[in-house]
Amino acid sequence: MIDRGSVGRICYPLAVYKLRLVFENFLSVVIIMFARIKEDVAVVFERDPAARSKLEVLTCYPGIHAVVLHRFNHWLWNQRLFWLGRLFSHIARWLTGIEIHPAAKLGRRVFIDHGIGVVIGETAEVGDDCTLYHGVTLGGISLESGKRHPSLGQRVVVGAGAKILGPITIGDNARIGSNSVVTKAVPNDITVVGIPAHCLDEKVLDDSFEAYGQRQQVHDPVAVAILRLCGRVGEMESINRTLLERLKAGGIDVAGIEVTDFDPTCLDIEAMHKT
Repeated sequence: MIDRGSVGRICYPLAVYKLRLVFENFLSVVIIMFARIKEDVAVVFERDPAARSKLEVLTCYPGIHAVVLHRFNHWLWNQRLFWLGRLFSHIARWLTGIEIHPAAKLGRRVFIDHGIGVVIGETAEVGDDCTLYHGVTLGGISLESGKRHPSLGQRVVVGAGAKILGPITIGDNARIGSNSVVTKAVPNDITVVGIPAHCLDEKVLDDSFEAYGQRQQVHDPVAVAILRLCGRVGEMESINRTLLERLKAGGIDVAGIEVTDFDPTCLDIEAMHKT
């Protein structure tokens, strides 16, 4: 016959041991969290010229609050405390206006500037040194379980209002222009803009930070395409004019047929950007 007292004496040390492991794990997370906060504050001074003091950053930047609270919520989620993780993430959303699912993975030195309206889905991944502005959505478009949200590489800048949808990969150093809608993978060192997003011809030549993912003298790919069409129309009219002259020289009546003068420089992209 099993002695209940002996079973209790065995189970009690096991319970204490498990509690000790949980506490040690939590303590290590807290230590790492405070070390990461120091990095987060330093990053703000690198990417936001409006920051004046560490006290201001710690107390008045909702992006910092959201990231710090997410680390705790993510730890709860990894401990399989799913309800608590969702509850505290909901509280964090109420406090900051930023919604980050506790299962989402955020790298180091992630900066969410302004922050209001940012949504980061359950299976989203954000790499180190990424910057997200207000209104950004990392969303899923599938109702199936599994990977549904995008993965951002390192040093990605996502402009205000941009939507990145589906289980796609955004390469390192990529720039997503404000209000762009991205549904396809973006290679490394590429800037995309527009709805749907188009890759620009120019590549990011260095790792320097560019606010809102906006490059200097960036050319809209749609405007570039129209400019090329304008040039092609000008070439076709020149060819037509030559054909008419040859027909006239051959004695063929071409009365009533005229070729209009078309200015292939009708769309001056540089002038548009200056205005």
